[in-house]
Amino acid sequence: MISSSFVLLLTLSTQSAAPSPAPSTGPEQAIVEYLKANVKPGVPVVVSQLFNEVFTGEAERKALNRLFNTFFKIPLFIVQAQKAKGTPPSLREISEQFAFTVPGEADVILRIMESDPRMPKFMERDPRSGEILKADVDRIMSHPRFGKILERTITGWEGNPAPAFTATAYDGTELSLAKLAGKPFLLYFWFTNCPPCLATSPRLVELDRIYGPKGFTIIGLNADKLLELDYTDADRAAYAAKLGIRFPLGHATAEAQAAYGGVSVFPTLFFVDRGGVVVKHLVNGQEKAVLEDAIKLALK
Repeated sequence: MISSSFVLLLTLSTQSAAPSPAPSTGPEQAIVEYLKANVKPGVPVVVSQLFNEVFTGEAERKALNRLFNTFFKIPLFIVQAQKAKGTPPSLREISEQFAFTVPGEADVILRIMESDPRMPKFMERDPRSGEILKADVDRIMSHPRFGKILERTITGWEGNPAPAFTATAYDGTELSLAKLAGKPFLLYFWFTNCPPCLATSPRLVELDRIYGPKGFTIIGLNADKLLELDYTDADRAAYAAKLGIRFPLGHATAEAQAAYGGVSVFPTLFFVDRGGVVVKHLVNGQEKAVLEDAIKLALK
């Protein structure tokens, strides 16, 4: 539940609420359409008012909570994406990363972000398309909230010991760093139907067939529950079967996510050698050759 003290200067209009959407629309769409209609510059609003006065149904509250849980993750993704490819992510890429399915959803969240005084002013956007033209990485890196996380996420993994983690596999068994002692492995953070994961996972399936017999292990930690996505265990099992995944899959925990730098870009991959040291850290979708080179490095 969103705390009553959680205040965003959402720039919502003080006028009456937008008309209720038709019953056939989903709760997240209803929230996004409301925000589109009411976001205006400079008008402070307490988010709990949305929670308690506008969106009072259980499904609406769940969707609202998920939406605003992405709020402080998006700047991390923007910087990580810019570092990886030299340009800021598109609205489509942001939508893919955070499972925004409503048209205009990424844009309205960025509009809210731009108006919030807690957020550093780090984006320049095209006034027509809403696309990010430039992201000030240094401003984000120097911000007390984001800087320490990004320092570790962007530059601080390779050459350092892999943090301990424990997770529960889909079959109920335990997955942990302790059980991988002395083995080279990949820790793969992903979520169901994540577009870059859909490209990367089949490549990992191919590489697992080649390098599994040579002692390399892939552990997939699914972040659906952390991201509050409405996938069931049956959905996840069908997804794995469709892609032919045979390597162990488990549920990512908040503790594992935090231990590995607060993973907010999917997929994120940590390649670890026999000595338990991270030898390669990759974010976003990857080509087979890049993945294979990282596996070979871990096997040395």
